[in-house]
Amino acid sequence: CVIVESQLFWQYWISNSWRKRRHKDAYAVVRNLAEIQEGSPVVHEDNGVGRYLGLQSLELSGIQQEFLTLEYAGGDKLYVPVASLHLISRYSGASPETAPLHRLGSGQWEKAKKKAAEKVRDVAAELLDIYARREARKGIEHTIDDQYRAFAASFPYEETPDQHDSIEAVLADMASNKPMDRLVCGDVGFGKTEVAIRAAFVAAQNGQQVAMLVPTTLLAQQHYQSFRDRFADWPVRIESISRFRSKKEQDEVLKGLESGNIDIIIGTHKLLQESVKYKNLGLLIIDEEHRFGVRQKEQFKAMRSEIDILSLTATPIPRTLNMAFSGMREFSVISTAPARRLPVKTFVAKWDGALIRESILREIKRGGQVYLLHNQVDTIEKMVRDVQELVPEAKVEFAHGQMRERQLEQVMSDFYHQRFNVLVCTTIIETGLDIPSANTIIINRADKFGLAQLYQLRGRVGRSHHRAYAYLVVPSKKAMTKDAAKRLEAIESIEDLGTGFTLATHDLEIRGAGELLGEDQSGQMQAIGFSLYSELLERAVAALKSGKEPELERPLDHGAEIDINAPALIPDDYLPDVHTRLMMYKRIASANNEAELRELQVEMIDRFGLLPEQAKTLISVTELKLKARPIGIKKIVAGTDSGTITFVEQPNIDPMKIIMLIQNRPRRFRLDKNERLQFFWQMVDKDERLGIVVEVLDALVAD
Repeated sequence: CVIVESQLFWQYWISNSWRKRRHKDAYAVVRNLAEIQEGSPVVHEDNGVGRYLGLQSLELSGIQQEFLTLEYAGGDKLYVPVASLHLISRYSGASPETAPLHRLGSGQWEKAKKKAAEKVRDVAAELLDIYARREARKGIEHTIDDQYRAFAASFPYEETPDQHDSIEAVLADMASNKPMDRLVCGDVGFGKTEVAIRAAFVAAQNGQQVAMLVPTTLLAQQHYQSFRDRFADWPVRIESISRFRSKKEQDEVLKGLESGNIDIIIGTHKLLQESVKYKNLGLLIIDEEHRFGVRQKEQFKAMRSEIDILSLTATPIPRTLNMAFSGMREFSVISTAPARRLPVKTFVAKWDGALIRESILREIKRGGQVYLLHNQVDTIEKMVRDVQELVPEAKVEFAHGQMRERQLEQVMSDFYHQRFNVLVCTTIIETGLDIPSANTIIINRADKFGLAQLYQLRGRVGRSHHRAYAYLVVPSKKAMTKDAAKRLEAIESIEDLGTGFTLATHDLEIRGAGELLGEDQSGQMQAIGFSLYSELLERAVAALKSGKEPELERPLDHGAEIDINAPALIPDDYLPDVHTRLMMYKRIASANNEAELRELQVEMIDRFGLLPEQAKTLISVTELKLKARPIGIKKIVAGTDSGTITFVEQPNIDPMKIIMLIQNRPRRFRLDKNERLQFFWQMVDKDERLGIVVEVLDALVAD
């Protein structure tokens, strides 16, 4: 048996070889084709939205080529050569069922693009206005000294690479003189709290007050404990404000905030009340950002427009994700799991006494604890009796938000200290509870929860090195809505660690992207797909920034089309898996420079063996495309005895260079219709053709 390194050290290999690439492009996750299956909607930039039918090998002029097959309205087929994969992106912005299907050559797609382009101009102008106002504001420049380094060194765990990058990004934001507005997206239990703690330390060391806004009382209590433990050796005063505190205690906390005696305050919505006044608020941390409405967040910003804002979330809501992708908010992703962390096994099943008993007993027998989520307060005590009858061996208690403060605090404390082993509860446990010994969760009527909520609830288990299990209990398919079935399918399919971000893009598809600057949920994104909309927006913003009028109707420049009359593909006997082959094609087509291509080549040799001749040709053709792009070349064709180079309307080249070439070597070069340069050579094999084309391109740009 031969076991390769990537199978033994999968997580390490993933984090080190792909992590850097994955973070270069914020919306790479949405543009990525990794999620597509046969029948998925995809966007072709020139032809509109069609359905992907798989890869197909065809012979053209005696040369074997591989194509992506797309189906359009009326059953029309479009074959896209793998070299043009950069024109294809995953359709997101609405669910696959509601994705439009365009008719080839009908002008329908052009109309949709034109309409979207008009909308994009307005959004870009508004965005620039927001940018300008933000640039004009002055934030607090924090200094980061040796005290911070000592504090960071006292972190009892090893930072994951993504966690380290996020902390560095937050510190860089705080050290600059611009107000921070950063979103940190990371899975439950992946270390977002430590990012917040480091930011809070820097703000407190620089004499600023820190407010941490959390959605639930239980989470406020837990963060209060975490912060107290972490700051135990430092002269920083931390307090919390929630319904677990008496009126007298709350009044004292409010006085301390106003006088500046309290450095860090952790609280629920109470922090948003007008009675709460700060002496010198410098940093606001919003935990579980998706649980707060826009108005609540804006309310806080309005208090002090210069404060730094750090938002933490596991599954950003579509509108937030959209704002991050469009560059309105800074964005960090923590997707590397802590060491020895295992994914949660997820099962969707109907209520079955035998299954419930078996799952609870298995957890109890290995010394663990169980959450049974029943989100109806009026029948929760009946559920406790039912569970007790099913599993007499278990000690069962219940908890919900309508209990008295002291009683709820006592139950949660008892569960934390393992005085009983099954907690029947409502969604009160949804955010932030960290109980490493609880590793099985049973969610009753899982079809009634949103995708982010299910993900959060599942994240309550599996927070240690034990394998955790989540049972999503649902009624029959007929009793569920279509969206509920899709949500359950999405959460069951996503078992890998660090996929909250991917899951948020599923949410983006199920619920729509949400307009950037308004409350309309669909808008133009649904017509042309999220990734193309984002690309148009980027172009419009860049054009307006440089003082030009955006030319959005003009096709996006994706480089030259190259035909050197030789097979350029990944043979199926070298890489049999169609999906992996598609991924490699997409990554090769999307490479930005030669270094990335070299890296890909090394990775392919490492994973699949030495490259066959056709794959080497594919890499060489892509290199040629990268070389031709800055010159302004539309197409290159090379045959056995001649070739043509077709230029764009305004190439980035001195016309005198072409004239000199033709005058000095009239037998070799000829100009046809002012836009095509013909060249004549004997080029028997493809290596000669590649060499001659490179030589001609070098001659065109030579000094």
